[in-house]
Amino acid sequence: MWTVIDSPVGELRLVAQHDAITVIEFAPFRDGRVVGDRDDADPVLVEAVRQLRAYFARELTDFDLPLAPVGSDFQRRVWAELTGIGFGRTASYGEIARRLGMTNAASRAVGLANGRNPIPIVIPCHRVIGANGTLTGYAGGLERKQTLLSLEQPALF
Repeated sequence: MWTVIDSPVGELRLVAQHDAITVIEFAPFRDGRVVGDRDDADPVLVEAVRQLRAYFARELTDFDLPLAPVGSDFQRRVWAELTGIGFGRTASYGEIARRLGMTNAASRAVGLANGRNPIPIVIPCHRVIGANGTLTGYAGGLERKQTLLSLEQPALF
């Protein structure tokens, strides 16, 4: 099941399966990620909408949602590490690699896993930046990444 909400970064489609969020997708949406019918009253989706709205209103800094991202073991390890980057903070791809017990050489692999994150915002891949502090690739586009970072720390970007 799924629902759609408006946000400061455009429409978002939230998808849930088996009582967990599996996808948050930026518009324009791809048809292949939807399972089931639209259900704006599903309790998991209702709570996800509530928390996202609170986040965008700067009233929530930590999400507490059941998540079930689908990916490889390495991708899930990277995504788990991303959840440790606090609201208003950033980390480089190399820092994430080191936190995973890898060398800086794994930065590219971390970047690829970061780009495949199926639950952006809640799994905060937007908080990963280049080693020199610049904004680098973001599956939702750099403008969205900058908007999310500015929302969290207006003076940062």
